[in-house]
Amino acid sequence: HKAISFPSLPLPPFSLLCRHLCNCYYIEKRAAAKHLIERYYHQLTEGCGNELCSNSWCASSAGFRRMDNNAAAVKALELYKVNAKLCDPHPSKKVTASTYLESSTHSNRKINHQDINSVRDNFKDVSYLTEEKVFEILDICGENEDYSPLIRVIGRVFSSADGLVQSFRRSKPHTKEELKSLQGKDEDKDEDEKEAASCSATAMEDDSPTSSSSSRLGEGSSGENDVQKLAPDEVSVDIEAVRRVYERLLSNEKIEAAFLNALVYLSPNVECDLTYHNVYSRDPNYLNLFVIVMENSNLHSPEYLEIALPQFCKAMSKLPLAAQAKLARLWSHYSAEQMRRMVETFQQLITYKVISNEFNSRNLVNDDDAVVAATKCLKIVYYANVLGGDLDMEHNEEEDEEPIPESSELTLQELLGEERRNKKGPRVDPLETELGIRTNDCRRPLIPFEEFVNEPLNEVLEMDKDYTFFKVETENKFSFMTCPFSLNAVTKNLGLYYDNRIRMYSERRITVLYSLVQGQQLNPYLRLKVRRDHIIDDALVRLEMIAMENPADLKKQLYVEFEGEQGVDEGGVSKEFFQLVVEEIFNPDIGMFTYDERTKLFWFNASSFENEGQYTLIGIVLGLAIYNNCILDVHFPMVVYRKLMGKKGTFRDLADANPVLYQSLKELLEYEGSVEEDMMITFQISQTDLFGNPLMYDLRENGDKIPVTNENRKEFVAQYSEYMLNKSIEKQFKAFRRGFHMVTNESPLKYLFRPEEIELLICGSRNLDFLALEETTEYDGGYNRDSRIIKEFWETLHSFGEEQKRLFLQFTTGTDRAPVGGLGKLKMIIAKNGPDTDRLPTSHTCFNVLLLPEYGSKEKLRERLLKAITYAKGFGML
Repeated sequence: HKAISFPSLPLPPFSLLCRHLCNCYYIEKRAAAKHLIERYYHQLTEGCGNELCSNSWCASSAGFRRMDNNAAAVKALELYKVNAKLCDPHPSKKVTASTYLESSTHSNRKINHQDINSVRDNFKDVSYLTEEKVFEILDICGENEDYSPLIRVIGRVFSSADGLVQSFRRSKPHTKEELKSLQGKDEDKDEDEKEAASCSATAMEDDSPTSSSSSRLGEGSSGENDVQKLAPDEVSVDIEAVRRVYERLLSNEKIEAAFLNALVYLSPNVECDLTYHNVYSRDPNYLNLFVIVMENSNLHSPEYLEIALPQFCKAMSKLPLAAQAKLARLWSHYSAEQMRRMVETFQQLITYKVISNEFNSRNLVNDDDAVVAATKCLKIVYYANVLGGDLDMEHNEEEDEEPIPESSELTLQELLGEERRNKKGPRVDPLETELGIRTNDCRRPLIPFEEFVNEPLNEVLEMDKDYTFFKVETENKFSFMTCPFSLNAVTKNLGLYYDNRIRMYSERRITVLYSLVQGQQLNPYLRLKVRRDHIIDDALVRLEMIAMENPADLKKQLYVEFEGEQGVDEGGVSKEFFQLVVEEIFNPDIGMFTYDERTKLFWFNASSFENEGQYTLIGIVLGLAIYNNCILDVHFPMVVYRKLMGKKGTFRDLADANPVLYQSLKELLEYEGSVEEDMMITFQISQTDLFGNPLMYDLRENGDKIPVTNENRKEFVAQYSEYMLNKSIEKQFKAFRRGFHMVTNESPLKYLFRPEEIELLICGSRNLDFLALEETTEYDGGYNRDSRIIKEFWETLHSFGEEQKRLFLQFTTGTDRAPVGGLGKLKMIIAKNGPDTDRLPTSHTCFNVLLLPEYGSKEKLRERLLKAITYAKGFGML
């Protein structure tokens, strides 16, 4: 031990050494016998290289009698059983550790041993590979029908970080055409292969293999030159050459085994290098080995899932942020098929580990190193997928000019240890910052975002624990909420629910402490007392006062009371409150929003007489609905949710916001004749106000004098879209967004959800699957699934039309929309409410409970149920 010291580098902790030793022991336990037998076999067939060797069972000793391969194999087994003497490798024939990694194939025919030894000696000094060298060895092995020399070389190079980093180098950076070829778009592959082969040959001449780790870490001149020539998304490895090599070699099972075994030995050393030796900062070419290994198309096969791939993922997850960003930029040039292969590789590992283990509240999936590491690696591919997609990084909404006012309770909160997190807005992923992009910048990814969601992982994830790790942000505990791309909308919604509830409890606790310290009136809830006939006036006036005096009260739990009614709000009263408010606000007669009969969507009224404060209050209502887990019957085009997430509307957003205008502008762009002469339009457009009066607007100064031509029609379309989706409603939307952010500014909403998921969160699912609801419904008071009345109830409900089914949902749950994840996620209870009677069914909308008397006939059940759901309005005490 004294001979080995690292004076300038910190030693790895005991836990990592133990893990490394355990991994090695596990591998050796399975392979030790095989390796020893192979050593005996090679000693019998090749010798140790010492001409003065005295071991009678060594081919190098003077009196040794040569034997054929079969006899040598039998004898090697006998020597292993009796633990016979093994020669130490002679300096002239040094045996490397990788020698014992390699599997070998032997022909039954007799081959001249001198020729075989000569072939093997030719490659014993190969410490790095090029495409030419691999194919040269492959051809020689094919002629001799013995692939053991190639297996040796692969084992030696692919188990060594030094060797792999130096392998398959390019002599010059990729051109734009070569980057396109990474996407599989080149048509002339023969020319590419010749060029790649010549590049590999040049690289072999120019880049000599390094003999010490100091050269690999960037102290050698060749490494520095490579770094100077490389662009931010460039690596010095010839990726096309690597792909051609894998394509030819992976078809051979024994050669494939060499890749597998080499990766098992490579990964722990790489993990140690990255964790303690800071190798990437000294030699960016260290990234080459990850690029090379990830090109192995068999990584997701079962043989890799047990040991090799988990260890490699752990090593990759230790890459510094700059290296991860560089990998993401490189992989963003890959084709959709290649991107999907990498996604499937990591998803296979996550699924395999989840299914093969029993995770629960005591054995958390968050503690499984392989699952965590694979998820971190999947994040790199996720951002590569974003970068490789259709990006729009220019059209961003401006931030609010006035900051959202802080609560006057902030000082006391700080004193009580209740400092608000994320006061400057929601958290941002570090890799996102490093790359300078956001997920919302991607209009269409290379492969769908849904392919990154792992359903088995979502099923075993304990979201309450995961949310705790997310908020604490410690290095010891990993939260899957930091990788929201792997979670489905249901799981993320649960995380948001925990965040909202904890924030409510925090506000409640602060309020109680205020009442004790300062003698203020105890008011732990956001109480709204409203009249049904004046719901807009009562609610919006009260909310306006709260927003002006103390916005923090908006984050308290909502408690609604209808004047003159006895209902206690446990959730159901709030649901009806939101529904009534939305119906009133979006009434076209009020004039705040316009309604398109063709699309069935609402849009901001650019000529509304309402002031900005009214739109702010509407934004608050939407934020409160999310915050209090209520679904709204709101119908906005997707561009509204994109704008809420910080992106401006563009021409593409007109497709669903105003499809008629979109089609007209699209035909203008595609028109093959003379736009100026045939269409005679200018940069002045017209709209109509509420009273049908035309309003003229110049897209450019003196727009009525500027004709639209074939040359400037793209500008016309862009400015027209900008006006319709952004400029014309700028004041209204800014006020609306400001109100929304008053409630959600400290929420992880933006961090977790994409615009289409925000819509699902606010509006719920439009797909009503009542069969799924029947499967998940529970029964109480003497009813069960097999009761006569229950069977008749479901037969009756399934026979209802779409509108009647929505009325039933409204009656039972307080909303006619399905929650995130569909009706199967709705926990409904049907309870017995006495024997046959003329009374109508009743419900507890707060708890989704239907109280159903045991009616004597199916016809009576149908008649009573229809009357109940059709004329239901108001709340009372039962």
